[in-house]
Amino acid sequence: MAATTADEVWALLRELLEAQKETDRKFQETDRQMQERAQETDRQIQEVNRQLGRLGGQWGLFVENLVAPSCERLFTERGIPVHMVSRRVLKRKDGDTLEIDVLVVNLGHVVMVEVKSSLRVDDVKELLEDLRRFRHFFPEYADHQLHGAVAGMRIEEGADRFAYRQGLFVLAQTGESMRILNDAAFEPKSW
Repeated sequence: MAATTADEVWALLRELLEAQKETDRKFQETDRQMQERAQETDRQIQEVNRQLGRLGGQWGLFVENLVAPSCERLFTERGIPVHMVSRRVLKRKDGDTLEIDVLVVNLGHVVMVEVKSSLRVDDVKELLEDLRRFRHFFPEYADHQLHGAVAGMRIEEGADRFAYRQGLFVLAQTGESMRILNDAAFEPKSW
């Protein structure tokens, strides 16, 4: 075996340094490419989220369009004859806003219906708060009994039972139509 000279050692070190520089350059290039891909992925995720938001809005309208026409039949069957069903009622007063998905009215009753594609307990809680604010926004219904209802295509665990215990009607999709899930013994709460 031949002895390695100092010049050969220095030549090897120069080669190692060059190889290290090339490796660093490749790592930097890979890092740059990964950052570009991450930015592109973020852009695609934002676009998907925008599309889902638009789809969610359209889905909500679809659900409201299924619920609203059913309200007349459903509440009439429960002894609340219906004279008017309004969708997307928005009222502003004193710098505040109240938005109602479906409002059902007759000469003595008003039913405020919150419609969700997927009904959660938090949605029920929001409706309860809106029911407390209703008469401030609609003093013209001061002599009406005010009831609440929640409707959903899908009902997350416990939301229906929670709504029932709060005295709310619970509407759900069954096949191609809607029905009230509350049993015959149910007594709706008046606000």
